[in-house]
Amino acid sequence: MVTLNKIYTKTGDEGTTSLGNGVRTEKFSLRVKTYGSIDEINSNVGVAAHYADKALQTNLKNIQNDLFDLGADFCNPILEDKNNIKTSELRVSYHQVKRIEQEIDLMNISLEPLKSFVLPGGDIAACHLHLCRTVCRRAERYAVELASKELINSESLKYLNRLSDWFFVAARCQNNNGSTDILWVPGSNL
Repeated sequence: MVTLNKIYTKTGDEGTTSLGNGVRTEKFSLRVKTYGSIDEINSNVGVAAHYADKALQTNLKNIQNDLFDLGADFCNPILEDKNNIKTSELRVSYHQVKRIEQEIDLMNISLEPLKSFVLPGGDIAACHLHLCRTVCRRAERYAVELASKELINSESLKYLNRLSDWFFVAARCQNNNGSTDILWVPGSNL
């Protein structure tokens, strides 16, 4: 368990921060942008959970915990040894990705197939879930870019990709199982 006795340390006053392995890096680094966006998702999930129905709140709380795991995963660079990769740090697992997929499949059962794109909106919980989706997509873009430069846990990329889909399907469920979704009408304002 983590113990935080002091909240401010003054160690970041010069624009650097410490990664999970103790190495200092610039606060604008791609790795920090990635796990910073994951933190932003988590904050938005907290708001969505406040407005979501009870059934969805439990899943959202689980996702919040996963997002801390995901942030820890990105905060700790994978260091390569000559013959193997050190895996002692917390990493997002296949099981977390699979759970998200199963939840998507379960929610999707009650939804009619889409005949148009869905505009972000609907009830307040759905609006916040759409915001979670878009921030998740940004975090995924950063993570993909980071993966092009450094070794990362492939399950973390899968998790981010599935999670944005999860938010989309959950938003539709919050909108009366899609019946109050706001659909895109192409060219309606021409």
